[in-house]
Amino acid sequence: MSKIADYRKLLGVTKTTEVKELKSIYRNFMKEWHPDKFEGLAEEQKLEAEAKSKELIEAYHFLVSIAPETIAAALPDYTATISASTLVDFSYQKQTLQLQFEDGSSYEYFDVPKTLYTKLINSDTPGRFCRRHIYHEFVYRKVSKAVEV
Repeated sequence: MSKIADYRKLLGVTKTTEVKELKSIYRNFMKEWHPDKFEGLAEEQKLEAEAKSKELIEAYHFLVSIAPETIAAALPDYTATISASTLVDFSYQKQTLQLQFEDGSSYEYFDVPKTLYTKLINSDTPGRFCRRHIYHEFVYRKVSKAVEV
């Protein structure tokens, strides 16, 4: 199962859940699982609450980063990066393709099949390959900001 599906299942949300609703769900979970709520109880319960809250935080931030509203807001920067900046490097791990660009930006693309990654490796022009097969085909998120020079 993919990372996206796991996080959606953890928070009990769907693809169509808006950021505002996601935030409300997240806050309700954090009220229930915040480690400070378990002060004075058994250490085991507090450690479990810490682990659960860290998992909830990670899921929330991840889902917000791939939400349609977030993608739409960042679309001008994304379009500028993929059209004007050269692809410098790429890596692949567990169906996640990470692309680094010349301007310092880095994006993760999710659920990329290994066969497509193999074709990217064997491509003479990786930038062109990505424009045709990666950029607009997969769910993505920005993982590092461009550095201003």
